[in-house]
Amino acid sequence: MRSREAIYPRAQRAKRSKKSQSRRKSFPWLMLLLPAVLWLGYREIKSHFERPQAVLVLGGAPEREVFAAQFAREHPQVSVWISSGSNPEYTEWVFAEAGIDPDRVIIDREAVDTVTNFTTLVDKFKAEGIESVYLITSDYHMRRASVIGEIVLGSRGIDFKPISVPSGRSPEPIDKALRDGARAVLWVATGRTGSRLSHLLDTSHAPEQAIQGFPHFKER
Repeated sequence: MRSREAIYPRAQRAKRSKKSQSRRKSFPWLMLLLPAVLWLGYREIKSHFERPQAVLVLGGAPEREVFAAQFAREHPQVSVWISSGSNPEYTEWVFAEAGIDPDRVIIDREAVDTVTNFTTLVDKFKAEGIESVYLITSDYHMRRASVIGEIVLGSRGIDFKPISVPSGRSPEPIDKALRDGARAVLWVATGRTGSRLSHLLDTSHAPEQAIQGFPHFKER
């Protein structure tokens, strides 16, 4: 009895030809993706073995600074950078109460949002020879912060290890991470953060919080 391949030779050849063409079409895409996969793998391995030299605390909620002060007690070898946190007097008091040497604490007030938390400090880290940082922010905020950190800190070869502060809140919507990720790419390409566009697109209204005896600040 003749085989199916003998009976339908053209159909079999056409089928093999289509598979071959499909493999040839996918090959260029695989070659394009390979460097990105290798780079991400290299950064993951490097981050695992590299010990951070500093702590980056993103402002926006007072518990982040309280958490960072305790974290600094457990990691006495690192400097602590507070990016546009709460009132400087309150920040200094929190770290003094935790017994942290004030010379270890750098308060930077340039940032106006999460993207600029990174863009205002990344070149200062580079100038200080900092190649890896602990990133401290609230758990609900960490996804967006990590996306921005990968782009902005990564553009200068700086790694980070995320340390989340428990909040009991649900994660932010993913569109915030996508929006600010695009702004981070814009900054790397042009030096502009697109902060005006961000305010126009952001329809949410983050609540204002207050610490007793200190001014209000906006939660980010």
